[in-house]
Amino acid sequence: MNDVASPAPSRLQLYLDLIRWDRPAGWLLLLWPTLSALWIAADGFPGWHLLAVFIAGTVLMRSAGCCVNDVADREFDRHVKRTAKRPVTSGAVSVKEALLFGAVLALAAFLLVLTTNAPTILMSFAALAVALVYPYAKRVVSMPQAVLGVAFSFGIPMAFSAALGGNEWSWSGVYNAAPWTAWALLVSNLFWVLAYDTEYAMVDRDDDIRIGIKTSALTLGRFDVAGVMAFYAIHLASWTWLGLRFGLGRVFLLGIAAAAAQVLWHFTLIRDRSREGCFKAFRQNHWVGFAVFAGTVADLALR
Repeated sequence: MNDVASPAPSRLQLYLDLIRWDRPAGWLLLLWPTLSALWIAADGFPGWHLLAVFIAGTVLMRSAGCCVNDVADREFDRHVKRTAKRPVTSGAVSVKEALLFGAVLALAAFLLVLTTNAPTILMSFAALAVALVYPYAKRVVSMPQAVLGVAFSFGIPMAFSAALGGNEWSWSGVYNAAPWTAWALLVSNLFWVLAYDTEYAMVDRDDDIRIGIKTSALTLGRFDVAGVMAFYAIHLASWTWLGLRFGLGRVFLLGIAAAAAQVLWHFTLIRDRSREGCFKAFRQNHWVGFAVFAGTVADLALR
């Protein structure tokens, strides 16, 4: 019997594959710390408008980032088995088409930001710039995950700005819209990104050595597992300290404890550096963020 060829995927399916629609863990990693910040800034439920803006904006910007990332990495991805069949790398979606689609998604996100206030709108330009820089950072920066950490954390000060900011069209207005503690949360979240994206980089270590990409897993070398656990510890310790400064209490600490328990489980997954274990730890990381978010929401609701 002759094998029947599989039908070619539709354009819609190719676009969904391009933005990793079947892998929501990516946008959940951005969403939970952003929503935690939004709840803290609003001292409780932020209202349906801001909630919709930040949920939809997070999904749209992560999807746009996938388009840019796949264009930037198309020559590298063809040498990695896990990424060789991505739409841009395989040629199923052209570079021009991917960039145009990404631009449409980013524009849609910007239209949502326009419904907030002046400081948040200004801040969105800086967020976009960092997001565009990241895909190329791995060519020159030893730990490009740090750049990704800034890009993935920019929703935190934007959440504070949207909830607390005025309507002053100046960079001083941006500075006044988000307190220093909001930027400290960004730095804290950066360490969480370093932790889970180093786990991700550990999956492709051999391929990255062969094709010459710089990653935190390669930079840390034999200290990669220790580095991941140190990043987790810094993140949870600093986020806890900041949460207490914001007036959060025992229920919030229960959320932190649940996140810490998951981190200990992740150690058992990555300690032997197997591809399967490291990838599983990365894919399950959004539950760490959800635990912190749930503790924050519950703590504020039960006051």
